[in-house]
Amino acid sequence: MSPSSAPHVIRGSVSLPEAELIWRFSRSSGPGGQHVNTTDTQVELRFDLARTEALPEVWKRRALERLAGRLTDGVVTVRASEHRSQWRNREAAAVRLAALLAEATAPPPKPRRPTRIPRGINERRLREKKQRAQTKRGRTGKGWD
Repeated sequence: MSPSSAPHVIRGSVSLPEAELIWRFSRSSGPGGQHVNTTDTQVELRFDLARTEALPEVWKRRALERLAGRLTDGVVTVRASEHRSQWRNREAAAVRLAALLAEATAPPPKPRRPTRIPRGINERRLREKKQRAQTKRGRTGKGWD
């Protein structure tokens, strides 16, 4: 039973497989009136990242490394309780999980190539610095007390 008709795409043609998603529902805390007190609107979505076959091996390794602090036995958990309806919380949790996995599996940024400061810029900086020092030096002496 999918929370929305479209699959939640991580990136490209890779999406979250509904069969590997583990849903859990509980009563949500906070405001909402009598309806909320009797309905399980809070959603907890679990995804076994360590055992999944849906992600390419490189992405899986990258995600396991980057999400190491969030994982419990290789399982990533996302909660949603900001909406009053279970359906909207399910959608929010699935979107949040897809975004989290997309960020964790993204390729690393290209390394920065160090560049040299052009000689002209450095000379101009030193020239302006000397001029400023000369101006300040000129303020000391007679008549400035």
